[in-house]
Amino acid sequence: MLKQILSKLPRNKSSSKSDSPRSNSARTPRSNGGTSSPSSTSARSNNATKRTAVFPASVVAGIEPLVPFRDVPNAEKMNLFVSKVSLCCVTFDFTDPSKNSVEKDLKRQTLIELVDFVASGSTRFTESAIIAMCRMCAANLFRVFPPNYRSNLNGGENDDEEPVFDPAWPHLHLVYDLLLRFITSSCLDSKVAKKYVDHSFILRLLELLDSEDPRERECLKTILHRVYGKFMSHRPFIRKAINNVFYRFVFETERHNGIPELLEIFGSIISGFALPLKEEHKIFIRRVLVPLHKPKSLGLYFHQLSYCVTQFLEKDPKLTSMVLRGLLKYWPVSNSQKEVMFLGEIEEILEAINVVEFQRVMVPLFWRIGCCINSFHFQVAERALFLWNNDHIVNLIAHNRMVILPVVFPALERNAQTHWNQAVLNLSLNVRNMFMEMDEELFASCHAHFKEEEAKLSLEAEKRKEAWDRLEKKASIQPITGNAAVVVAPLATSIAC
Repeated sequence: MLKQILSKLPRNKSSSKSDSPRSNSARTPRSNGGTSSPSSTSARSNNATKRTAVFPASVVAGIEPLVPFRDVPNAEKMNLFVSKVSLCCVTFDFTDPSKNSVEKDLKRQTLIELVDFVASGSTRFTESAIIAMCRMCAANLFRVFPPNYRSNLNGGENDDEEPVFDPAWPHLHLVYDLLLRFITSSCLDSKVAKKYVDHSFILRLLELLDSEDPRERECLKTILHRVYGKFMSHRPFIRKAINNVFYRFVFETERHNGIPELLEIFGSIISGFALPLKEEHKIFIRRVLVPLHKPKSLGLYFHQLSYCVTQFLEKDPKLTSMVLRGLLKYWPVSNSQKEVMFLGEIEEILEAINVVEFQRVMVPLFWRIGCCINSFHFQVAERALFLWNNDHIVNLIAHNRMVILPVVFPALERNAQTHWNQAVLNLSLNVRNMFMEMDEELFASCHAHFKEEEAKLSLEAEKRKEAWDRLEKKASIQPITGNAAVVVAPLATSIAC
């Protein structure tokens, strides 16, 4: 099959006096790792046969594939490049290091030579060379990963888990390096290459980002970013394809190893968006970036996600209130670590928010911050109170204290009275004093209102207790007849969790 493919590649029409007849120079295809070589009387021919016999039918038009590039004229270098790339289409089993060790080493040396040749930028790539490169990358890189039953079953939050390293990485790394240098080479005509580095090729690269090997994902991130920069006509498709990965992750599987890398790619893409933002980009932040705060594995990609959100808000500050409302919608009510992350992101957003957008969202926002202040998890309460260490946020609060202080005052007062953690208690007192210095009259009014509410709550609690006591007393003396309801007193003992 490979022989049929290579027969379609450009042939070397020049002849050499030392060329042997084609019947003598043909190689027998390798089967199950075995090799075979033709007989020859020349020592040089024997040496060449031994060096290339490990690969199947890879000679292009009489050119010896393992001849160095420096030993052929410039007119023949591209044919030699195609021949060497075709050699590297052969794949091996790397799970057994002792198997095909000679062949693997020859392939590695060939890949290294190809990387050096492409990096030199000495010859413009022909269409046949582009076809051969895409075929070789497909043969070596595109594969199906086994199911991932590891950390994703628990939401991917186990940071102590060791990453999985692909045993074939020594060769895969060279193929990725070759592809990166090929894509970024000034000798590559993007108008010709885009026919072969097409939508299908890009989709397969995106699928590889689900690899468990972090080294592979890092290489793919760089390559995809270069592809986005090189092929302008593919940019809308690349954005749409990445969006589809995010949609599947958020709303279906919550399993994908390459979310951090995809967000890094998009972070650099967002920085290049022109103003005013297109509606497509506004939909992206509303339907992708904000819902990405929902999955349990947020901690694995939080920094990249926060960077993308910040980049968007720098482009268009009018999106700030929409983002904050989205964060409040997906607020984690039973995950303290995520709450700390959300509070950190809110601080970054509030540093760049304008007064108009702040006023649109300040009531629900500070109601949620008040709940965090009252959290029994000291890190959550502490992180919420640290917002008052930011001068810009304090300035926003001071200008809108008439609305904000009544919302957060009950939480501060309860902390100052009953919170178990001394650090949180001290921070609550500091913030409380800060409000008192801002507006003593408003503070006194809020304090009086809080006392009234506490008295009402206490009175209502007492009434409920008396009502239950009366019911229990009547139930104890009233005989049970027919289908009469039975009032059961609460258990005196409690079960420790």
